[in-house]
Amino acid sequence: MAGEIRTAEVVVAADIKAIDKEKSSFTGYALSPAARLFHSPKFNCYIVAIMGCKTKINPAVVKLGLERTLIKHPRFSSKPVVDGCKGRKMKWEQTEVNLDDHIIIPNLDDGDVVESPDKFVEDYVSHLTTLPLDLNKPLWELHLLNVKTSDAEAVGVFKIHHSIGDGASLVSLLLACTRKSSDTEELPTVPMNNKPSPGAAALSGGVFLLIWTLLKLIWNTLVDLFLFAATMLFLKDTKTPIKALTVEGQQLRRFVHRTVSLDDIKLVKNALNMKLIDFPDLTGEDQQHRGTESQKLDIPRNIRLRASVLVNLRPTTGIQDLADLMAKGPKEKWGWGNWIGYLMLPLTISSQDDPLEHVRRGKSIIDRKKLSLEPVFTCLGARVVIQTLGVKVASWIANRVLFNTTLAFSNMAGPVEEISFYGHPLSYLAPTVYGHPHALTIHFQSYCNTITISLAVDPGLIPDPHVLCDDLEDSLKAIKEAVVQKFVQKDPGIV
Repeated sequence: MAGEIRTAEVVVAADIKAIDKEKSSFTGYALSPAARLFHSPKFNCYIVAIMGCKTKINPAVVKLGLERTLIKHPRFSSKPVVDGCKGRKMKWEQTEVNLDDHIIIPNLDDGDVVESPDKFVEDYVSHLTTLPLDLNKPLWELHLLNVKTSDAEAVGVFKIHHSIGDGASLVSLLLACTRKSSDTEELPTVPMNNKPSPGAAALSGGVFLLIWTLLKLIWNTLVDLFLFAATMLFLKDTKTPIKALTVEGQQLRRFVHRTVSLDDIKLVKNALNMKLIDFPDLTGEDQQHRGTESQKLDIPRNIRLRASVLVNLRPTTGIQDLADLMAKGPKEKWGWGNWIGYLMLPLTISSQDDPLEHVRRGKSIIDRKKLSLEPVFTCLGARVVIQTLGVKVASWIANRVLFNTTLAFSNMAGPVEEISFYGHPLSYLAPTVYGHPHALTIHFQSYCNTITISLAVDPGLIPDPHVLCDDLEDSLKAIKEAVVQKFVQKDPGIV
């Protein structure tokens, strides 16, 4: 036990003094516009990060690690309070953190756990969506479940209110609390996107290409903003079995995940010369490939089905830079908070003989969306509405737009090597979100040589989300098989 705690001390060693110096200056800062939006009754959103561990979790080691890292961050040691001097506006107030109030270790019923440990964990995490966080303390919890499941020896579940930060911020913070399993003093390595943007490519292509790219950017942005406004007012997706029936997002949600090979996705990316995780049409339409290839699905025509995609507007930095930033203090100095915009991504619903056609169509849509400032204007527009018309109006707009689309979609790049959370090696990381009016939310999270597909579903509409996981996995297999037949056999160097 003493040896484990000593190891944790080395793992979580950090520059605490710099954070302590800034924490006092954080008290009294008003919640950002986005943070206030996430506290509105109809848009009360939470982030859930499920971590599968390869060993049993030692609560004492985790507690020591949190004391030395996470609670030193101002957002994790402050609570929201109403500022009486400024009407009903909320501000962050520094408070003492009692980790026993935030680290939850439930009493487990051995009978329920032994009978079906995977279902037990699913039920436990689902039940968390019915329990709001206590506003009288910092808005986060960590649940430790020493339950052996099919893909982990134990499970840790972070539940964090979305007002603390956006998904990119919080996952980055979580990664900064980890170290490489192979070297307990080294931070994880997160891949960087070195591919030039369409704007940078246009600059290198001459004046004509630059002007043409600028015109497309302006046109695409205007069209997207018009469709955004139309969606807010009247444009709705077609009613389908996965379309939410009510604008209320505060309902029971169920979380499941499926881990697939990152190498398989890289194979498709290399064969079709695409950027990683550019697969918006990986939605299970290729179920006909389970049987004979001539079998067709009877799919209605003219289905409008769109995904609301979360776009991180924060400049991409390395994990070391993020760790340094988190040691500098409040967001006013280094941009902590919710820096996210939205774009609406149309998904193609059709039955194709060639499953790669879905990928090509998806790539075409993504390339067009990259030449649009829709996420920037939706982010700035939300801030303006909150500051001028108030949180209630902004919440109404956000709910209308999301309710009139079908699902939410997001992805994040994770470490390229195995990492340990305060000395506990992780087998997977599955972040997701709930509280918004979507019956289906899909997150893709890469880790080592795998990608974890996380689904957050309304069990009233999608009673068995594992079937949807099967469909997604089968679609990827059909796409991979098509790539192998068409490209790899002709050019083995693609692998």
